[in-house]
Amino acid sequence: METNELKFLLKLLGCPNYRSSLTASGFKDFKGKDKICQDLSDRELVDYSREIASVKILPPGSALLQLDASQLPISATELKVLQKIGKTEGKIKPSEIGKLAKTAANRDNILENLAQRGLIEVEHKLKRQKAEVWLTERGLEYLRDEYTATGKNPTISLDMLTNYLQFLRKSLRAQTDVMPTASTITDSKPSDEEILKIVRNLDKELGTENYLPIFHLRQKLQPPLSREELDRALYRLQRNDQIELSSLVDPTPYTGEQIDAGIPQDIGGALFFIVAN
Repeated sequence: METNELKFLLKLLGCPNYRSSLTASGFKDFKGKDKICQDLSDRELVDYSREIASVKILPPGSALLQLDASQLPISATELKVLQKIGKTEGKIKPSEIGKLAKTAANRDNILENLAQRGLIEVEHKLKRQKAEVWLTERGLEYLRDEYTATGKNPTISLDMLTNYLQFLRKSLRAQTDVMPTASTITDSKPSDEEILKIVRNLDKELGTENYLPIFHLRQKLQPPLSREELDRALYRLQRNDQIELSSLVDPTPYTGEQIDAGIPQDIGGALFFIVAN
């Protein structure tokens, strides 16, 4: 990375929300800022305010102009704009389109709509007035996780270095706040023995007389367990003769959702009840 590009990124790190106007004090006199914006944008490290630089008609647009005007899938104003573009070979500037649209903003919206339909090609450039530039998620990721400084004669200011250090500290605090501890990870998914204990407790609480419908256990343990994880745990407990799984004979007392909570079988009804041994 070029030194000026690094300086540019570090300056953005010191801006609110990593975003700034290109006419702000930190960037107003920054040499080569337009090219730097373009180069960093090409690498997806920054993005910036854009405006339409030029447009040109594409083959689908030319073909559309040959159709009956009453059957075209575009408005009358869009048709006039497309006709104007079609009269020019190669690219045309938006300003050359004339006053076919009420305002410049309306004109640009029409051009973008035509481009989205594949009728014209639009080329963008850095906005001339009130342009802003900002760090992208990719740019933040690059500075946080990938950037490596090289060279023996650093040329960045201490203010820029401070911006970088504060950014790294902020990122570290954010990671610490959301990082689960080892005990949290372990506690989040119960062991087979803990599942067996929960089965017995639920049976006692609900008075199901050692015939606990599986949907009660799913309500208790999904999440943290997925449906497949809970099914596998129940099969392990069954293989170890700690529980038995039995099918539902009379579905009348239960809803369709409760019945669907059973474990489907290739032959016969779904396993629906848990019996603790």
